Amino acid sequence: MNKLKYIAVLAFLGTVGISELGAQIKEEQLILNRKREPEVKKIEKKKTSVVQEKNYPPDNKKKEDSLNLKYDIVNVPPVSDFKTTEIQGEDISPKFSNDYQSNYFRLGYGNYGKFLADANVSGKIQDNVEIGADAHYLSTSGLKKVYDWDSKQNEAKIGVFSNIYTETGKFNIDANYAFNNYNYYGIYALTPMSNDLDLQQKVNKFSVNGYYDHYSNDILNDVRVKSYFLSDHFDASENYANVDVNLSKHDFAVYNNITANGDLGLSLETVNSKFDILNKNTNNQFNFTLSPKVTFYKGDSYLLIGSDFSFLNSKNSNNVTEESKNNKFYWFPRAEVLVAAADEFKFYGGINGGLKLNTYGNLLDENPFLVSDLVLTPTETKYHFYFGMKGDVDQTFKYDVNAGFSKVNNAQFFYNNNLFDFNVNAERKGYDFANTFSSVYDNGTLMEVKGDLQAFPMENLVVDAGLHYMKYNLDNLEEVYYKPLVQFNLGAKYTMLEKKLNLGFKAYFVTDRTSNSYSITPSGFNPDQYASVENKNEKVGGFADLNLSAEYKIHKNFSIFALGNNLLNAKYQNYLGYKVLGAQFLGGVKIIF
Repeated sequence: MNKLKYIAVLAFLGTVGISELGAQIKEEQLILNRKREPEVKKIEKKKTSVVQEKNYPPDNKKKEDSLNLKYDIVNVPPVSDFKTTEIQGEDISPKFSNDYQSNYFRLGYGNYGKFLADANVSGKIQDNVEIGADAHYLSTSGLKKVYDWDSKQNEAKIGVFSNIYTETGKFNIDANYAFNNYNYYGIYALTPMSNDLDLQQKVNKFSVNGYYDHYSNDILNDVRVKSYFLSDHFDASENYANVDVNLSKHDFAVYNNITANGDLGLSLETVNSKFDILNKNTNNQFNFTLSPKVTFYKGDSYLLIGSDFSFLNSKNSNNVTEESKNNKFYWFPRAEVLVAAADEFKFYGGINGGLKLNTYGNLLDENPFLVSDLVLTPTETKYHFYFGMKGDVDQTFKYDVNAGFSKVNNAQFFYNNNLFDFNVNAERKGYDFANTFSSVYDNGTLMEVKGDLQAFPMENLVVDAGLHYMKYNLDNLEEVYYKPLVQFNLGAKYTMLEKKLNLGFKAYFVTDRTSNSYSITPSGFNPDQYASVENKNEKVGGFADLNLSAEYKIHKNFSIFALGNNLLNAKYQNYLGYKVLGAQFLGGVKIIF
C-alpha cells in the first residue's frame, strides 16, 4: 500500500517537474488569512469562507471586538512533534492573502513515509447559505531505525459544515469524524522479549457543534453548542456537551461620555467518561456557571466588574475504592481595568478565576500516550491576579507583556506509569511496558510572565514572537512534571515576486522538563517477578526546533509547496521514551478551484 502511495504521488509531481520537495508534519486543513489586527494569538480553525453580508459586523460588534482583544501566548507544540495530532495546531505554511479561495486539493509526500492528502470544498446554495466539506489524511511510517517495534501512525478527519446569514444573525453548524491510529512505542525501561508487539491505540471522535451570533447584542448576544463522543481501542468511552448562552444589553448611557455594557453568561457543561481496563474508572462531571458582569467605557478605557458562580456535581468510581461524590458551590471574582493612555500604551490589570473540567478527549490532545484508565478531576483556579501593558505603534508593531500570580487547586500534570503486571512471563498489553502516562493532581501557586509581539517592518514581511515563563510551587509533588520553565517561539512570513512566492519560518525553543521514570530489573528474591525503582527527578532535555516553508504560485489555480521541519535533526522527546521524527522534508502540489 505504501509503494502504491509513493508511485501515485511521484507520478503526480512529475507532471510539474518536481523531484523532491519537503514539508512539515503539521498541516492545517483550512488555511486562513491572518488579519492585521492589534492582537497576537493562536489562530483557530474556522469553517467560514463565504463573503460576509454588508450589515455584518454592525458597529457595536466592531466596538465590542476592538475593546476585548486578547493577547494570549501562542502555546503550540513543536510542529515536528511525532504525534500526528499536531496537525490541529497552527499552520506555519505560507498563506496567499490575495485571491483566496477555500476550494482546494493538496497532495504531498516526504521522508519517514509521510503521505498527506488534504481537501476543502464549499459553495453557496443560496446567496446567504453556504455548505461545504473538508477532509484530511496524514500518515507516517515512524522511526524504523530507532525502534525495533512498530511506531507508525496515521490520522484522518472528515467534516461537513454550513454557514447561514440572516438579517438578525449568523448560524454555523459543523459535524466531523476523526480517528488517530498510533502506537505506544515509547518503551525505555524494559527490553521486550520479542519485537513483534501489539502496541496499537486508536481513538475515534465524532463531534457536532453549533454557533449563533445575534448582531444587535440586545438581550441575546450569542449561543454556542459543543459536543462529542469519543471511544478508543480499549473500549473507553466519553460523552461531552457544552452549551453557552450570552445575554446582554450594550451601549446604554451612564454619565456624560461614559457608556456601559451589561452581560449575563449561562454555561452548562457535562462529561461522562468510562474506562474498561485496569481499575475501570468512571467519571461523571456536571458544571453550571452563571457569569454576570457590567463594563463601563470611556473612550478606549474601561472598567469591568463581575463574578462567576459555579455549581459542580461530580462522581468518581472504580473497582478498587468506594464511589466518591462531590457537590460544591464556587464563587470566583472577576474584575479588569484598562487605561488607554494612547494607542501605543494601554495599561491593564485584573483578577479572575474559574473551573476547568479535565476530560479524556482534551488530555489526549496534549498527550496521546495516556493509559486508557484515568481519574478525572476538575482544576480550580481560585484566583488569578494579572497586570500588563499592550499597544499598537503605527500599525507596524504590536505587543503585549503581562505577569500573573494564581492560586490553583487540583492542577493537572502528566505522570509516567510503572508496569501494571510485574510477572516476567506476563502476556503484556501494549500499555504495560512502563510506556504510558496518567493524570496526577496537586494544589499550589503559579507565577507566569508572558510576552507576545507582531511586527510589520515592510508590507510583505510579518515577524512574530512569543515568550512564556511559568513557575509552579506545589504542596505535595516533589517535582513539577512536564511543565517547562521557559518556552519561546519566533516566526516570520515573507512574500516576493509579486506575491507568487511565499516563504515562512518558525522556531521553537523549550527548556528542560522534569518527569519521573522507572528502572526495571529481575527481582533478586523471585526470578519470576520484576522489581522497579522510581526516579522522581528525571530530566527530559530541552530543544530547539527550526522550520522553513515555501510555496510558489505557478498559476492562479495551481501552486507547489516545499517544507522542512526539525531541521537541526534533533530526536528530542516531549514525553519520556517518545522521540520525535528527525529532519523532515515533504513536498507537494495544491490545486485551487
